Amino acid sequence: MSSRVVVTGIGALTCIGHGRKGLWEGILREKSGIGFITRFDASDYEAKCVGEINDFNPADHFPPHKLKRIDRFAQFSLVLSQQAIDDAGLQLSPENPRTDVGVSFGTALGGITTAELTHERFIREGVRAIPAALALQVFGGSAHSNISIAFGARGYSTTNSNSCASGTVAVGEAFRLIREGRAQVVIAGGAEAPIAPLTFGAFDTIKSMSKETKDPTRACRPFDATRSGFVMAEGGASLILESLEHARARGAHIYAEVLGFTLNNDAFHMSSSLPEGESALEAMRFALEEAKVRPDQIDYINAHASSTPMNDGTEAKAVSKFFGKRTPAISGTKAYYGHPLGASGAIEAAICCLAMENSHIPPTLNCHEPCEEVTPGFDLVRLKARSQPIKYALSNSFGFGGINASLVFGKVE
Repeated sequence: MSSRVVVTGIGALTCIGHGRKGLWEGILREKSGIGFITRFDASDYEAKCVGEINDFNPADHFPPHKLKRIDRFAQFSLVLSQQAIDDAGLQLSPENPRTDVGVSFGTALGGITTAELTHERFIREGVRAIPAALALQVFGGSAHSNISIAFGARGYSTTNSNSCASGTVAVGEAFRLIREGRAQVVIAGGAEAPIAPLTFGAFDTIKSMSKETKDPTRACRPFDATRSGFVMAEGGASLILESLEHARARGAHIYAEVLGFTLNNDAFHMSSSLPEGESALEAMRFALEEAKVRPDQIDYINAHASSTPMNDGTEAKAVSKFFGKRTPAISGTKAYYGHPLGASGAIEAAICCLAMENSHIPPTLNCHEPCEEVTPGFDLVRLKARSQPIKYALSNSFGFGGINASLVFGKVE
C-alpha cells in the first residue's frame, strides 16, 4: 500500500525574504526584489539585473573553520534545511542518526562560482592558490552530502542536476521515496549561487537574459508582450516531506499533500522547447493522472514563466491546449525573486503550499500587456493578488535539454 505524502516544513532564501515567513511576507508585498548587479563590474555585459541576496551573512550561521569547506550554494542548502526542519518541529541531529530520513536536493550549477573565482586566483598565483577543500566545494552532491552529515540523515540521499527543473525533480523524487515506503521523512529542495562573471557571461552571451537597463524591478516580466529574457538569481527553498502517518503521529502542521509528479523530455533541442509544448503538456497530463485529479479540479497553476520570449509562449500554448477554453488561475512568480535556475522549482513548490494554506494567489508582477499566446480563456492573475480557495495546485518547471517537470499538490482538510 502506498504512503500518502505531505509537506510539514518550509525554508527559503530569496531576495524578497528569508524563511517560510519571510518568503510569504515578500509575496504579500507584491514588489520585486530584483536589482542591478553589485558583485562585479557588469559594464561589458548586455544584461545588468540579478536577484542578489545581500542580507545573508554566512558568519551568522557557520564557524570560520566550517566556512572554509563549504561554498555559498552549500551554505544556502544547509540554512534552508535547518529552517525547514525547525518549521516542521522535527528533531534531527548527527548524534541520533536515522535511516528512515533521506535527502533529495537539486542544483543546476552547484559550486561553479567557487571554481570560477578560484581559477582566477590560480591564474594569478599558481598551484599554491588552490584551497585544500576545493574538490569538496564544487561538486553538486555537496548539497545532499552536507545536509545528511549535519542532520544525521542516513537514508537515501541524492542531488540531481536537471537544469532549471532540478528543485521540482528533487521534491518529486522525495515524494516517490516516501510513497514507496523507502523513507518516512525527506529533506527536499534546491539551492543555487550562480552570480559570478564567467557564469553570468555564459547566459549573457546566448542573449537569454533580460535587457532591462533602467528599472531592475521591471526586468522580469512573465507572459508580458515586452519580456526580453530571464533574470539570474541566487537562493533556494527546502521542504520537509513526510508520510501522512508519520506527520499525524507527531501532531505536525500540514501545509499540503503531494499527489503527483512527472519528469519527461522534449528530445528536441538543448536550449529550445518543442514549439507547441507537446511534452510540457504530457508532463502536466501524467502528473494529474498520478494524482487522480481531473484538469477541471485544478484551482491554481504556478507557471515556470521565466520571462523569456520563447518559453513563456510555449508554456502558455501547452496550458491552453491541455486545460481547454478556460484554464485555472495562473501566475508566474519569478518577477518577485528572479530565476535561481535549479532552485526555482523548490521555491515555487513552497509558494504553492503557502498559497493553498492562505487561499491567496500571488500575482504575475510586471505583466501589463499579455503576450499573444495568452488567449481570452487563459486566466492569468496579473499585477494584483486574488483571494481564492485552492484545493488543488500544479507547479511547472522546464529546463535546458528539453526537461519538463510537474508537481501536483492537494489541500489536506
